[in-house]
Amino acid sequence: MRRTTSPFSLVLLGLGTFLLVLAPLLARYVEPRAAVNPIDIDTTAVYTGRGSVFDTDRIETVPDRKITVTQRVRGNVEDSERSGNAVWDVTTTVDTDKSLPAADPHDALDFTPHRWVMDRETTRPVHCCGEKPYIEGEAYLKFPFDVQKRSYQWWDNTLGDTVVLRYRGTAKVQGYSGYRFTGSVPPTRTGTRMVPGSIVDQPNRPQVLAEEWYSNHGFELVVDQATGRVIYAQTGPKRTLRAPGGKKDAAVLLDSEKVAFTTATQKEAVRQAKRDSGQLRLVGTTLPIGAGIAGLVLAAVGGVLVARGRKEPEQPAPSDTSGTPQPTLTM
Repeated sequence: MRRTTSPFSLVLLGLGTFLLVLAPLLARYVEPRAAVNPIDIDTTAVYTGRGSVFDTDRIETVPDRKITVTQRVRGNVEDSERSGNAVWDVTTTVDTDKSLPAADPHDALDFTPHRWVMDRETTRPVHCCGEKPYIEGEAYLKFPFDVQKRSYQWWDNTLGDTVVLRYRGTAKVQGYSGYRFTGSVPPTRTGTRMVPGSIVDQPNRPQVLAEEWYSNHGFELVVDQATGRVIYAQTGPKRTLRAPGGKKDAAVLLDSEKVAFTTATQKEAVRQAKRDSGQLRLVGTTLPIGAGIAGLVLAAVGGVLVARGRKEPEQPAPSDTSGTPQPTLTM
């Protein structure tokens, strides 16, 4: 008796081996390359809250006004492809009901355009491609992929410096869980501005180079762990003017203890976080584990079938029982 190997067992063994090789490749090679920041981003986040603002018509600070902050992020695909980094153009406007809707964002209470360039994998700032301002730190607009339970250096564009955001556990946003971080900014001088002297309690001077000061009552960010996407953001900005060398605020330009993501912005951020983290989980965990288990089973079954084979009787060599010599072919 001899054994033969069926094609089916060889197919099972080959497919199982292929899946066993594919599983670690998905986890170690494909998944890290899927975790990259996009270059074609186009997203808008809206914050709302109430607070005091400086009314330029009345030349005084008015309290309890609705404040709307709109932050739009657009990727510059051409510059991104040329540099190999993610180049994002960002515009931030601060409005009251008086300036909304505005035909021109420059009509807003405050309008700030800037450009953020970052490494697509690490989210670290890259200084090229017309970046403005010179952004530093570990995170801005979003955290790196695979967020850790530790403090991060977050760039505050109004401050012009980084702020330490400390990990504070987990929190749910629209039913979706993320990592919570908080921080604050003490009163800090950020620049100067030429204003009428009467605004900073110097009525006898027509123009004064007043000092601009900024503080923040508190940041609160909830971040998707896998992607680093911010699914909830809350900030408490305070911007004031002081007379040159002054020790106290003379005028309040903006002061709100809480300006936070609208419900619509939260829902959209959660939707995108679920989608993107699900894709990363599929490539980095679900598919590798599934491929590994399936490969192990198929390889084991195929190996057993190959080892057992199929028994076939050996065919005896033909023999002549007549005793008559067989003719041979000769030339």
